[in-house]
Amino acid sequence: MVDNSVLELNLGLGNNNNNNNVVVGGDAHAHAGQSPRQRCPAPFLLKTYDLLEEGESEDMTRIVSWNEEGSAFVVWSPAEFSEHTLRRYFKHNNFSSFIRQLNTYGFKKMSSKRWEFKHEKFQRGCRHMLSEIRRKKCEPSVFPAYLKSSSEENATEENNQQLLMEENKNLKKERLELQMQIDECKALEIKLLACLSQFVDTQQTKIRRLC
Repeated sequence: MVDNSVLELNLGLGNNNNNNNVVVGGDAHAHAGQSPRQRCPAPFLLKTYDLLEEGESEDMTRIVSWNEEGSAFVVWSPAEFSEHTLRRYFKHNNFSSFIRQLNTYGFKKMSSKRWEFKHEKFQRGCRHMLSEIRRKKCEPSVFPAYLKSSSEENATEENNQQLLMEENKNLKKERLELQMQIDECKALEIKLLACLSQFVDTQQTKIRRLC
């Protein structure tokens, strides 16, 4: 009787060990077969990248385009960009909202004279790097969200309005300079036509005298 009990105990332990080995082996194999999860780029980044790439083929570069190096992009005409491009890709025409989104993802405005934005991971021909761009983490606040004042949002909106006014001022200045150049060209054209007319009259007079 003692021998049979010992035998049954040994068999039971052997079965348990085999079962454990199968489970552990299966888990190890499952983990080994898993590939690291790849992050997908944010929809905002994908749409912004696509509008730049598609803009080159659709001749929208006078509105928005990459810079010469392809390391940043420039919104050349904010008005047309808001009215046409934003409506097409983002279903709205709020340029200030677009700028706020860029700030959220760490883009920097590179010039005070034009709307040029740059991010080291946002470059022409480098779509694969978009997944490396992360949204900025919000700083924790001791106040609940519903108790926060709107001063920060108002300050951002005022800053955007100030930038737009500055851009508008620069555009008006450029327009005046171009108008002056056009007027100078027209005056020069009138002088050239007068000289040409005088030359033709002189030649005709000489021909009549010879005849």
